Amino acid sequence: MSFQDSDNTKSEASAFDAPAASRLVTELRGTFASGKTRSYEWRLSQVKALAKLVADHEQEIVDALQKDLAKPPLETVAYEIAMLKNSCKVALKELKHWITPEKVKTSLASFPSSAEIVSEPLGVVLVISAWNYPFLLSLDPVIGAIAAGNPVVLKPSEIAPATSSLLAKLLGDYMDKSCIRVVEGAVDETSALLQQKWDKIFYTGNGRVARIVMAAAAKHLTPVVLELGGKSPVVVDSNINLKVATRRIIAGKWGCNNGQACISPDYVITTKEYAAKLVDALKTELEKFYGKNPLESKDLSRIVNSNHFNRLKKLLDDDKVSGKIVYGGEKDESKLKISPTVLLDVPRDSLIMSEEIFGPLLPILMVDKLEESFEVINSGPKPLAAYIFTNNKKLKELFVMNISAGGLVVNDTTLHLAVHTLPFGGVGESGVGAYHGKFSFDAFSHKKAVLYRSFIGDASVRYPPYTTTKQRLLKALIGGGILGIIRALFGWS
Repeated sequence: MSFQDSDNTKSEASAFDAPAASRLVTELRGTFASGKTRSYEWRLSQVKALAKLVADHEQEIVDALQKDLAKPPLETVAYEIAMLKNSCKVALKELKHWITPEKVKTSLASFPSSAEIVSEPLGVVLVISAWNYPFLLSLDPVIGAIAAGNPVVLKPSEIAPATSSLLAKLLGDYMDKSCIRVVEGAVDETSALLQQKWDKIFYTGNGRVARIVMAAAAKHLTPVVLELGGKSPVVVDSNINLKVATRRIIAGKWGCNNGQACISPDYVITTKEYAAKLVDALKTELEKFYGKNPLESKDLSRIVNSNHFNRLKKLLDDDKVSGKIVYGGEKDESKLKISPTVLLDVPRDSLIMSEEIFGPLLPILMVDKLEESFEVINSGPKPLAAYIFTNNKKLKELFVMNISAGGLVVNDTTLHLAVHTLPFGGVGESGVGAYHGKFSFDAFSHKKAVLYRSFIGDASVRYPPYTTTKQRLLKALIGGGILGIIRALFGWS
């Protein structure tokens, strides 16, 4: 069972096995049973501590991401640090409202009564994080878990070792150790954790490992959130501001960790007559952004490790696409760098179109009519995101109505990730469940139904001996109509 394609071996000193994992879970269950994590004050204090952790150590976070991925500081500050700060800010502002029971209407069948929905913490939860945005994707779910009142264990990705080490240190320094813990390591440690009974598992990564996580969770009937990926398409119409569209595609593809992001544009679909214009625009803007020798650009992340480098090289070396490169294609294995690469008229049965690319390669597919793109997208697994650039109102409506994806964006890419009032998550093979903002709180909460009644209004119609009249009345009561009850009383129904 391989969880990560890591180049790193775990240190012999860190012997975290199944018994150690069991002791950890038992300890956290004891804390949870004490009621400590349920209080508003504890939740507030821990989200504040997390916000302070981020504010106090921005440069260290930037340095860790530089070491792990050669990630440009701007990308780290904007897409990891600023987004985490915003998640903390939203949770601190809204927490009181989130934990307040929601009053709901009751029915005639329970009259007189009142009812509410109470959000209660699930218990001890596990967060298994990813390497591509290792700070954001580790701590964003943790904010939701804390806000909902759960003790949490975080397992960062060993493929981003500098960030993993920093997370372990900082959470140990800033957070309540009796409730919030970090377990570093690779396959063995993850396996030990997955053998335990959790009250929720939140996993971010790929579909292969997600199946292992889900199988382990199923043994204990543990619910899961699976944040996965897929081939996120971009449909490009001809009646658009091409320069703006091209820049937004580049920002979502190469400006997001050099394509190593779950919602990066994976491929483009446009018409045969418009494809050449789109390619020219991409060439022009890519050169403006990354220069004539993009392998030297400091504004592009490197490929995370040699395994992924070789995987991407294999996609480019496929006979069906090796002659389709119209821009880029340069590689420097010693630096794990691949330049932004555009491929035109790629066959749908090629290797590059059979898996999520997760890198700086952008195939362009051509169709006669743009409506044909819907069939192309829907013929594969449902993606995590789908994008369209158009000014055609009807086409926008058809896209929203016919394309099933985790999220859609019209006339931009990836930005829905930053809108905390939208749920972020997949559908089908791109994931299970969602988070961000209140959706993070809900992901780690149980919505408990509570009905309050007094001792008045006790109707004998519920009790034996059963009669035809009682049957008529109960039928009318549960049906909820006053007229039906009157008819039943008079024997008219």
